[in-house]
Amino acid sequence: MQTKKENKYKIPDKQGMIYITLPSHQPRKLSFYLALEEHVARHLNTDDDCFFMWQVEPSVIFGRNQVIEAEVNLEYCREHGIATFRRKSGGGCVYADMSNIMFSYITRDEQVNFTFNRYINLVALMLCKLGIDAKTSGRNDILIDGRKVSGNAFYHIPGHSIVHGTMLFDTNMENMVGAITPSDEKLVSKGVKSVRQHIALLKDYTDLTIGEFKEFVKSTLCNRELVLTEQDIAAVEAIEEEYLSESFIVGNNPTYSTIRRQRVEGVGELEVRMQVKGSRIKDINLVGDYFLVGDLDGQLLKPLKGVQLDAESISNALPERLDNIILNLSKEAFIQLILNYKTQ
Repeated sequence: MQTKKENKYKIPDKQGMIYITLPSHQPRKLSFYLALEEHVARHLNTDDDCFFMWQVEPSVIFGRNQVIEAEVNLEYCREHGIATFRRKSGGGCVYADMSNIMFSYITRDEQVNFTFNRYINLVALMLCKLGIDAKTSGRNDILIDGRKVSGNAFYHIPGHSIVHGTMLFDTNMENMVGAITPSDEKLVSKGVKSVRQHIALLKDYTDLTIGEFKEFVKSTLCNRELVLTEQDIAAVEAIEEEYLSESFIVGNNPTYSTIRRQRVEGVGELEVRMQVKGSRIKDINLVGDYFLVGDLDGQLLKPLKGVQLDAESISNALPERLDNIILNLSKEAFIQLILNYKTQ
């Protein structure tokens, strides 16, 4: 176990970072906190960045463009009382419980790469200040000793960006493995021991309790606090209704005749699902754990409906840049994915 080191890490100026606090501490579903992020972004009239932490009873949260049956062991979740929720950001499937912490960060900055990198570097520096040698890695992770301690996802609404993610203080490893169906079948077969080799738990790197750690995070990153009103809570609960609707949780997953799967380096697991009539795309969807930063339906999928299934027609229908819709995705890689399809 590491001891607290001399503080040589300087956290950037935290002036203006507001910590959002609820008026009561009653238990809430995971969907409430997703709705809270939206409420803060849409209705809290401030130019300052906002941040809050939350914990929930055992829950699985999967990305906007993931198919629930492919990502979640629904039978295991039912047997063990684990709730399932969909979020509006991209990325992969996450298990959460009261032994780990979820972070939410809301800012007016809409520059995706800058916003996201600033946030995860801020969190990594906060851990370093505590004496933990944390480093950022890949698209969205924070690592300790080469193992993942935090994964994050991003989405934006007009005028604001939202970053949210995990902070693994401790967790129920059996539930984590049992509830989530990873794409790597070898990882499943090796079970809890294997998963434990890939993740870091903060309890192994600090003597702080989970409550003390939360106080450290709050005092390090934020310089003032805003307690929401009961009117705010009512507004959050109204937004929450969408997250709790069956149509949002299950998603719209019609039967597609043609499916193409591929892992694209720096982008993630992509799966194009198409209905093709004759030589034209009748309908198309894109699922996976990719990092969504733009309007998937309006900018990427809708322009392809009715388009001839050839490289030139697809290229003409698409915008020149796709990396402002899906992080790091090139137009060439997406066209290749569509055209190298296989029929089920």
